Amino acid sequence: MKKVALSSLSLALLAAAGAAHAQSSVTLYGVLDDSIQYVHNANAQNKDLWALAGGNLQGNRWGMKGTEDLGGGLKAIFQLENGFNPNNGAMGSYNGSSKLFGRQAYVGLTSDQFGTVTIGRQYDPLVDLVQPITADNYWGSTFTTPGDVDNNDNSSRTNNSFKFTSAVYSGFQFEGFYGFGGVAGATGSGQTWSGAATYATGPFSVAAGYIRMDNGSTLAARAGGWSTGATSDANFDSTINSAFASAKSIGIASVAAQYVVGPVTAGIRYSNSQYKADAFSSFNSTERFNVGAGFVNYQLTPAALLGLGYTFTHGSGSGPSATYNQVSLGGDYNLSKRTDVYLIGVYQKASGTNVTASAADYGYASDSTTQEIVSFGIRHKF
Repeated sequence: MKKVALSSLSLALLAAAGAAHAQSSVTLYGVLDDSIQYVHNANAQNKDLWALAGGNLQGNRWGMKGTEDLGGGLKAIFQLENGFNPNNGAMGSYNGSSKLFGRQAYVGLTSDQFGTVTIGRQYDPLVDLVQPITADNYWGSTFTTPGDVDNNDNSSRTNNSFKFTSAVYSGFQFEGFYGFGGVAGATGSGQTWSGAATYATGPFSVAAGYIRMDNGSTLAARAGGWSTGATSDANFDSTINSAFASAKSIGIASVAAQYVVGPVTAGIRYSNSQYKADAFSSFNSTERFNVGAGFVNYQLTPAALLGLGYTFTHGSGSGPSATYNQVSLGGDYNLSKRTDVYLIGVYQKASGTNVTASAADYGYASDSTTQEIVSFGIRHKF
């Protein structure tokens, strides 16, 4: 009788373990996006460039994500995501250093009824809720702000962060976010905080949010630029905003709206970015970038998408005023559910005192007031 009882108990435990395993999942995924790229006025001598360039529509990545059902509508979740360059195999660099899981690394709990809490290295609420209804969501860096001065192309991620994402209530959702500075005796040094909300009803969507990213609190911490100890990564991707890397803080307010009718998707957005100075900054007063943009997509066939975008960027404050007018075009064709080919191009005209072009979010330091970039590429998702 004892042997039978033990056998029955063992079988019950194995069944329970199997049930628990069945309610958990881990997914390996990734994106490979590469292209042949032509750049007109690619350097200070205004020479043209032919090269391979990756991460046009999406940043190259591989990662793992998983869930475990804890019962009662509660689940444990995690995500680890690595960025890399497909043309040389190098890991992605963030704020001057390479990280194994530099794109995302977090763990948390999610409830269908209440929402999700996550901690780790994460995207901020503007990236989660505002960016998805802008042109960058469809066409990537070619359709985004020159130099990504407003982080519309999510150049920056945040370490040591806590995020709450609400459930969706009748089309409304919000996020709250805080990145701990982690400096003993100076809690606010290098901190980040943010909030955003979105509302979607039928074909219409709107979203808005704000993020504040603090630099290190001393000259030694900054070393003339954005501190490696700051919670958020730097977003100084071009000569447009690199002179303000020693800012005390960066504040970005962003709002966007999108409307879908038949095969047409149209959207507009506005952002205001302020790079604030203090005694440790290499510039004297707040530099402001105002960005207005719009796009129209047309779904020509179920497999073919066409896009047109325009971005106006104006910088003023600490230095001479500068204006950037940028027009972007794109065509994307799906060969399958996981593989597509694309042809995208951008033209930028810069105007102002001692201003040069830096089209899209590629960082080519031209000495001309105009720049054009064309990319013919392929993207595969797994």
